[in-house]
Amino acid sequence: MSTKIVDRKPLSFFENSYLPTLVSGLKVTWKHFKKSAIQGKPLTMEYPEQKWVVPQGYRGAPYLVKDQDNNTKCVSCQLCEFVCPPKAIRITPPGPNGAPADRKNAEKSPAEFEINMLRCIFCGLCQEVCPEEAIFLQKDYSLTGESREEMVYGKARLLQLGGIHGGIQKWKHKLEEAKEQEVFPVHAE
Repeated sequence: MSTKIVDRKPLSFFENSYLPTLVSGLKVTWKHFKKSAIQGKPLTMEYPEQKWVVPQGYRGAPYLVKDQDNNTKCVSCQLCEFVCPPKAIRITPPGPNGAPADRKNAEKSPAEFEINMLRCIFCGLCQEVCPEEAIFLQKDYSLTGESREEMVYGKARLLQLGGIHGGIQKWKHKLEEAKEQEVFPVHAE
């Protein structure tokens, strides 16, 4: 492997004094001062009073949602947990002796569902992989907490923040299809 030597010319006295850099910084400062003080156009946003307009396609914090009948949509399939790159999602299935799901035609519901918001990178993979449309990214960018434990959102908090989300009621259609199959006519020949 060869090494290439690059000749660098020494800095002049003027360049060594950092005056060119200082002058360029003062130009930027003067430009912003002129815009805000003289022309009256503010450059900054007063955050609590003024909110940032979230652009279309923004991926915010993931939350669990309920369907129109106020039932939990999550069926504890654990796909979001497996696909999460930073391993921020932790799901505990109900097990054989766990509580049944809170809706018809759902096999199970998670006993525990946690998302560590300090680990979450808001990639959106959990939303894409969810077959039940139970997890959505909200346009939430201001997540605060006073401790690390407070930033681990449990199932109850995720459902509260996610709210009720309309859309496809997959299980309702499955129930209708099952009823149709029960009365399926059989013709003997």
